[in-house]
Amino acid sequence: EIDAQAFHEKIRSVILEGSKSLVDSARYLGYLTGATDTVTEPLPLQECSLAALCEMAKELPLVDEEEQEERTQSLAAEDGCTSHVDLFSRVTENREDEATVVTLMGEEYVIPPHTAFLLSDFTRIQPLVHCEYGTKFDLIVMDPPWENKSVKRSRRYSSLPSSQLKRLPIPQLASTNCLVVTWVTNRPSHLRFVRDELYPHWGIEVVAEWFWVKVTTSGQFVFPLDSPHKKPYEVLVLGRYQTPEVPVEDCRLIVSVPSALHSQKPSLSEVLKLYVGAEATCLELFARSLQPGWTSWGNEVLKFQNSSYFCWIVRSGCS
Repeated sequence: EIDAQAFHEKIRSVILEGSKSLVDSARYLGYLTGATDTVTEPLPLQECSLAALCEMAKELPLVDEEEQEERTQSLAAEDGCTSHVDLFSRVTENREDEATVVTLMGEEYVIPPHTAFLLSDFTRIQPLVHCEYGTKFDLIVMDPPWENKSVKRSRRYSSLPSSQLKRLPIPQLASTNCLVVTWVTNRPSHLRFVRDELYPHWGIEVVAEWFWVKVTTSGQFVFPLDSPHKKPYEVLVLGRYQTPEVPVEDCRLIVSVPSALHSQKPSLSEVLKLYVGAEATCLELFARSLQPGWTSWGNEVLKFQNSSYFCWIVRSGCS
Protein backbone atom coordinates (compact mmCIF):
# COMPACT_ATOMS: atom_id res chain seq x y z
CA GLU A 1 0.00 0.00 0.00
CA ILE A 2 2.90 2.35 0.73
CA ASP A 3 4.36 1.64 -2.72
CA ALA A 4 0.98 2.25 -4.34
CA GLN A 5 0.54 5.60 -2.59
CA ALA A 6 4.07 6.69 -3.49
CA PHE A 7 3.45 5.83 -7.15
CA HIS A 8 0.15 7.70 -7.10
CA GLU A 9 1.73 10.81 -5.61
CA LYS A 10 4.45 10.68 -8.26
CA ILE A 11 2.02 10.72 -11.19
CA ARG A 12 -0.91 12.58 -9.62
CA SER A 13 -0.15 15.97 -11.14
CA VAL A 14 0.39 14.42 -14.57
CA ILE A 15 -3.01 12.72 -14.39
CA LEU A 16 -4.81 15.77 -13.01
CA GLU A 17 -3.36 18.44 -15.30
CA GLY A 18 -3.22 16.31 -18.44
CA SER A 19 -6.78 15.07 -18.02
CA LYS A 20 -8.12 18.58 -17.47
CA SER A 21 -6.52 19.79 -20.68
CA LEU A 22 -7.88 16.91 -22.75
CA VAL A 23 -11.35 17.03 -21.17
CA ASP A 24 -11.58 20.80 -21.76
CA SER A 25 -10.66 20.26 -25.42
CA ALA A 26 -13.24 17.48 -25.75
CA ARG A 27 -15.96 19.68 -24.28
CA TYR A 28 -15.03 22.52 -26.62
CA LEU A 29 -15.39 20.15 -29.58
CA GLY A 30 -18.83 19.05 -28.41
CA TYR A 31 -17.92 15.77 -26.74
CA LEU A 32 -18.44 14.82 -23.09
CA THR A 33 -21.81 16.54 -22.81
CA GLY A 34 -22.98 14.29 -19.99
CA ALA A 35 -26.10 13.37 -21.94
CA THR A 36 -25.61 9.63 -21.40
CA ASP A 37 -24.04 9.42 -17.96
CA THR A 38 -26.50 6.68 -17.06
CA VAL A 39 -27.22 3.48 -18.96
CA THR A 40 -30.92 3.37 -19.82
CA GLU A 41 -30.97 -0.28 -20.85
CA PRO A 42 -29.17 -3.13 -19.08
CA LEU A 43 -26.26 -4.75 -20.84
CA PRO A 44 -26.81 -8.29 -22.09
CA LEU A 45 -25.82 -10.91 -19.56
CA GLN A 46 -24.06 -13.22 -21.98
CA GLU A 47 -22.56 -16.28 -20.33
CA CYS A 48 -19.17 -16.96 -21.91
CA SER A 49 -18.11 -20.61 -22.16
CA LEU A 50 -15.17 -20.11 -24.53
CA ALA A 51 -12.50 -20.78 -21.90
CA ALA A 52 -14.24 -24.03 -20.96
CA LEU A 53 -14.39 -25.01 -24.62
CA CYS A 54 -10.65 -24.40 -24.91
CA GLU A 55 -10.13 -26.81 -22.02
CA MET A 56 -12.25 -29.41 -23.79
CA ALA A 57 -10.33 -28.82 -27.04
CA LYS A 58 -7.14 -30.03 -25.35
CA GLU A 59 -8.49 -33.53 -25.86
CA LEU A 60 -8.27 -33.00 -29.62
CA PRO A 61 -5.07 -34.16 -31.36
CA LEU A 62 -2.43 -31.54 -32.05
CA VAL A 63 -1.67 -30.57 -35.63
CA ASP A 64 1.41 -32.47 -36.83
CA GLU A 65 4.52 -30.49 -37.70
CA GLU A 66 4.19 -31.83 -41.24
CA GLU A 67 0.81 -30.11 -41.51
CA GLN A 68 2.05 -26.63 -40.63
CA GLU A 69 0.91 -25.29 -43.98
CA GLU A 70 -2.65 -26.01 -42.83
CA ARG A 71 -2.36 -24.12 -39.57
CA THR A 72 -4.02 -21.12 -41.17
CA GLN A 73 -7.54 -21.41 -42.53
CA SER A 74 -9.97 -19.04 -44.19
CA LEU A 75 -13.53 -18.67 -42.97
CA ALA A 76 -14.99 -18.15 -46.43
CA ALA A 77 -15.03 -20.79 -49.14
CA GLU A 78 -14.77 -19.88 -52.80
CA ASP A 79 -18.54 -19.59 -53.11
CA GLY A 80 -18.59 -17.02 -50.30
CA CYS A 81 -20.15 -19.36 -47.75
CA THR A 82 -18.58 -20.01 -44.39
CA SER A 83 -17.04 -23.45 -44.36
CA HIS A 84 -16.49 -25.88 -41.49
CA VAL A 85 -13.48 -24.70 -39.50
CA ASP A 86 -11.48 -25.84 -36.49
CA LEU A 87 -11.23 -22.71 -34.34
CA PHE A 88 -9.08 -24.29 -31.63
CA SER A 89 -5.93 -25.53 -33.36
CA ARG A 90 -5.57 -23.26 -36.40
CA VAL A 91 -5.24 -19.54 -37.00
CA THR A 92 -8.55 -18.55 -38.59
CA GLU A 93 -8.81 -15.63 -41.01
CA ASN A 94 -11.58 -13.60 -42.55
CA ARG A 95 -9.86 -12.33 -45.69
CA GLU A 96 -13.00 -10.76 -47.12
CA ASP A 97 -13.93 -7.08 -47.23
CA GLU A 98 -17.07 -7.71 -45.19
CA ALA A 99 -17.81 -9.18 -41.79
CA THR A 100 -19.00 -12.75 -41.54
CA VAL A 101 -20.61 -14.88 -38.83
CA VAL A 102 -19.45 -18.20 -37.39
CA THR A 103 -21.47 -20.49 -35.17
CA LEU A 104 -19.89 -22.26 -32.21
CA MET A 105 -21.93 -24.45 -29.85
CA GLY A 106 -25.12 -22.73 -30.94
CA GLU A 107 -23.76 -19.19 -30.43
CA GLU A 108 -23.13 -16.79 -33.31
CA TYR A 109 -19.99 -14.64 -33.41
CA VAL A 110 -19.36 -11.68 -35.72
CA ILE A 111 -15.93 -11.78 -37.40
CA PRO A 112 -14.74 -8.40 -38.78
CA PRO A 113 -13.13 -8.14 -42.23
CA HIS A 114 -9.40 -8.75 -42.63
CA THR A 115 -9.12 -10.32 -39.20
CA ALA A 116 -7.20 -13.34 -37.93
CA PHE A 117 -7.57 -15.09 -34.59
CA LEU A 118 -6.66 -18.17 -32.59
CA LEU A 119 -9.00 -19.43 -29.87
CA SER A 120 -6.77 -21.27 -27.40
CA ASP A 121 -4.83 -21.09 -24.15
CA PHE A 122 -1.08 -21.33 -23.50
CA THR A 123 -0.93 -25.01 -24.35
CA ARG A 124 -2.20 -24.41 -27.90
CA ILE A 125 -0.52 -21.12 -28.83
CA GLN A 126 2.01 -22.72 -31.19
CA PRO A 127 -0.12 -22.35 -34.37
CA LEU A 128 0.27 -18.60 -33.91
CA VAL A 129 4.05 -18.98 -34.06
CA HIS A 130 4.16 -21.57 -36.83
CA CYS A 131 1.30 -20.45 -39.05
CA GLU A 132 1.99 -20.65 -42.74
CA TYR A 133 2.69 -16.98 -43.38
CA GLY A 134 5.29 -16.86 -40.59
CA THR A 135 4.12 -13.40 -39.55
CA LYS A 136 6.42 -11.26 -37.43
CA PHE A 137 4.47 -8.53 -35.70
CA ASP A 138 5.45 -4.85 -35.52
CA LEU A 139 3.06 -4.20 -32.64
CA ILE A 140 2.06 -6.56 -29.83
CA VAL A 141 -0.52 -5.43 -27.28
CA MET A 142 -1.43 -7.59 -24.30
CA ASP A 143 -3.92 -7.26 -21.47
CA PRO A 144 -3.00 -10.10 -19.09
CA PRO A 145 -5.60 -11.42 -16.62
CA TRP A 146 -3.68 -10.16 -13.60
CA GLU A 147 -4.34 -11.73 -10.24
CA ASN A 148 -6.25 -9.50 -7.83
CA LYS A 149 -8.87 -9.80 -5.10
CA SER A 150 -11.77 -8.29 -7.06
CA VAL A 151 -11.29 -10.79 -9.89
CA LYS A 152 -11.31 -13.68 -7.43
CA ARG A 153 -14.50 -12.37 -5.82
CA SER A 154 -16.35 -11.66 -9.05
CA ARG A 155 -15.14 -14.76 -10.93
CA ARG A 156 -15.65 -12.86 -14.19
CA TYR A 157 -12.57 -14.51 -15.66
CA SER A 158 -9.65 -16.70 -14.65
CA SER A 159 -6.52 -14.88 -13.54
CA LEU A 160 -2.95 -15.88 -14.33
CA PRO A 161 0.15 -15.85 -12.10
CA SER A 162 2.61 -13.23 -13.31
CA SER A 163 5.41 -15.76 -13.71
CA GLN A 164 3.39 -17.63 -16.35
CA LEU A 165 3.60 -14.65 -18.70
CA LYS A 166 7.24 -15.49 -19.37
CA ARG A 167 5.99 -18.50 -21.31
CA LEU A 168 4.60 -16.26 -24.05
CA PRO A 169 6.74 -16.70 -27.21
CA ILE A 170 7.22 -12.97 -27.73
CA PRO A 171 10.72 -13.27 -29.28
CA GLN A 172 9.33 -15.66 -31.90
CA LEU A 173 6.38 -13.38 -32.67
CA ALA A 174 8.09 -9.97 -32.68
CA SER A 175 9.75 -8.20 -35.58
CA THR A 176 13.19 -6.68 -35.02
CA ASN A 177 11.72 -3.28 -34.16
CA CYS A 178 8.52 -4.49 -32.51
CA LEU A 179 6.70 -2.22 -30.07
CA VAL A 180 5.30 -4.22 -27.12
CA VAL A 181 2.54 -2.66 -25.01
CA THR A 182 1.25 -4.21 -21.79
CA TRP A 183 -1.79 -3.10 -19.81
CA VAL A 184 -0.98 -3.19 -16.09
CA THR A 185 -3.24 -2.84 -13.07
CA ASN A 186 -2.37 -0.34 -10.36
CA ARG A 187 -0.63 -2.88 -8.14
CA PRO A 188 3.03 -1.80 -7.88
CA SER A 189 4.15 -5.44 -7.81
CA HIS A 190 2.67 -6.00 -11.28
CA LEU A 191 4.28 -2.85 -12.64
CA ARG A 192 7.68 -3.81 -11.21
CA PHE A 193 7.33 -7.29 -12.64
CA VAL A 194 6.75 -5.99 -16.17
CA ARG A 195 9.53 -3.41 -16.00
CA ASP A 196 12.16 -5.41 -14.12
CA GLU A 197 11.47 -9.05 -14.99
CA LEU A 198 9.12 -9.65 -17.90
CA TYR A 199 10.52 -7.23 -20.48
CA PRO A 200 14.17 -8.02 -19.65
CA HIS A 201 13.32 -11.73 -19.92
CA TRP A 202 12.28 -11.11 -23.53
CA GLY A 203 15.17 -8.73 -24.23
CA ILE A 204 12.84 -5.72 -24.43
CA GLU A 205 13.81 -2.25 -23.24
CA VAL A 206 11.16 -0.13 -21.50
CA VAL A 207 10.78 3.11 -23.45
CA ALA A 208 7.69 4.74 -21.90
CA GLU A 209 4.80 4.50 -19.48
CA TRP A 210 1.41 5.83 -20.52
CA PHE A 211 -1.83 6.22 -18.60
CA TRP A 212 -5.41 5.50 -19.56
CA VAL A 213 -7.65 7.88 -17.62
CA LYS A 214 -11.29 6.86 -17.34
CA VAL A 215 -13.94 9.59 -17.24
CA THR A 216 -17.72 9.80 -17.35
CA THR A 217 -19.58 11.33 -20.29
CA SER A 218 -19.57 14.62 -18.38
CA GLY A 219 -15.77 14.54 -18.04
CA GLN A 220 -15.49 13.59 -14.37
CA PHE A 221 -13.15 10.85 -13.14
CA VAL A 222 -15.04 7.56 -12.82
CA PHE A 223 -13.55 7.24 -9.31
CA PRO A 224 -12.14 10.00 -7.09
CA LEU A 225 -8.53 10.58 -8.10
CA ASP A 226 -7.29 10.04 -4.54
CA SER A 227 -9.55 7.10 -3.71
CA PRO A 228 -7.65 4.56 -1.56
CA HIS A 229 -9.53 1.67 -3.19
CA LYS A 230 -9.86 2.23 -6.94
CA LYS A 231 -8.04 4.72 -9.12
CA PRO A 232 -9.53 6.21 -12.32
CA TYR A 233 -6.48 5.27 -14.38
CA GLU A 234 -4.49 2.27 -15.58
CA VAL A 235 -0.89 2.01 -16.75
CA LEU A 236 0.50 0.92 -20.10
CA VAL A 237 4.15 -0.11 -20.27
CA LEU A 238 5.72 0.33 -23.71
CA GLY A 239 8.91 -1.44 -24.69
CA ARG A 240 10.98 -2.11 -27.80
CA TYR A 241 13.74 -4.37 -29.05
CA GLN A 242 15.59 -1.59 -30.85
CA THR A 243 15.79 2.19 -30.57
CA PRO A 244 12.93 3.45 -32.75
CA GLU A 245 13.26 6.00 -35.51
CA VAL A 246 10.29 7.81 -33.99
CA PRO A 247 10.88 8.18 -30.22
CA VAL A 248 7.99 7.20 -27.96
CA GLU A 249 7.08 10.03 -25.60
CA ASP A 250 6.83 9.17 -21.92
CA CYS A 251 3.82 9.92 -19.70
CA ARG A 252 1.26 10.27 -22.49
CA LEU A 253 -2.39 10.23 -21.44
CA ILE A 254 -5.33 8.53 -23.14
CA VAL A 255 -8.60 9.89 -21.78
CA SER A 256 -11.86 8.15 -22.66
CA VAL A 257 -15.21 6.98 -21.38
CA PRO A 258 -14.77 3.28 -20.51
CA SER A 259 -16.89 0.63 -22.15
CA ALA A 260 -19.92 -0.59 -20.24
CA LEU A 261 -18.58 -4.10 -20.84
CA HIS A 262 -16.35 -5.20 -17.97
CA SER A 263 -12.60 -4.79 -18.50
CA GLN A 264 -12.84 -3.93 -22.20
CA LYS A 265 -9.97 -1.61 -23.09
CA PRO A 266 -10.01 1.12 -25.76
CA SER A 267 -8.43 0.31 -29.11
CA LEU A 268 -4.87 1.60 -29.44
CA SER A 269 -4.66 1.31 -33.24
CA GLU A 270 -4.86 5.00 -34.08
CA VAL A 271 -2.85 6.15 -31.05
CA LEU A 272 0.10 3.88 -31.84
CA LYS A 273 0.08 4.27 -35.62
CA LEU A 274 2.61 7.12 -35.39
CA TYR A 275 5.16 4.79 -33.78
CA VAL A 276 4.68 1.63 -35.86
CA GLY A 277 3.41 2.92 -39.20
CA ALA A 278 0.07 2.56 -40.96
CA GLU A 279 1.02 -0.79 -42.53
CA ALA A 280 2.23 -2.43 -39.32
CA THR A 281 1.30 -6.03 -38.55
CA CYS A 282 -0.51 -6.02 -35.21
CA LEU A 283 -1.19 -8.72 -32.61
CA GLU A 284 -3.31 -8.63 -29.46
CA LEU A 285 -2.72 -11.24 -26.76
CA PHE A 286 -5.36 -12.20 -24.18
CA ALA A 287 -7.87 -10.53 -26.49
CA ARG A 288 -11.61 -10.78 -25.89
CA SER A 289 -12.66 -9.07 -29.10
CA LEU A 290 -11.40 -8.68 -32.67
CA GLN A 291 -10.16 -5.67 -34.63
CA PRO A 292 -10.01 -5.30 -38.42
CA GLY A 293 -6.45 -5.68 -39.64
CA TRP A 294 -5.27 -7.37 -36.43
CA THR A 295 -4.44 -10.90 -35.35
CA SER A 296 -5.86 -11.80 -31.92
CA TRP A 297 -5.25 -14.66 -29.49
CA GLY A 298 -6.84 -15.78 -26.23
CA ASN A 299 -9.11 -18.36 -24.67
CA GLU A 300 -11.99 -15.85 -24.83
CA VAL A 301 -10.93 -14.14 -28.05
CA LEU A 302 -14.50 -14.12 -29.42
CA LYS A 303 -16.26 -13.12 -26.19
CA PHE A 304 -17.33 -9.61 -27.21
CA GLN A 305 -17.93 -10.73 -30.80
CA ASN A 306 -21.06 -12.59 -29.67
CA SER A 307 -23.92 -11.42 -31.86
CA SER A 308 -26.02 -10.53 -28.79
CA TYR A 309 -23.73 -7.56 -28.07
CA PHE A 310 -24.21 -6.22 -31.57
CA CYS A 311 -27.97 -6.61 -31.28
CA TRP A 312 -27.85 -4.61 -28.04
CA ILE A 313 -25.86 -1.83 -29.72
CA VAL A 314 -28.44 -1.54 -32.50
CA ARG A 315 -31.37 -1.55 -30.05
CA SER A 316 -29.80 1.10 -27.83
CA GLY A 317 -29.06 3.38 -30.77
CA CYS A 318 -25.32 3.48 -30.10
CA SER A 319 -24.14 2.29 -33.50
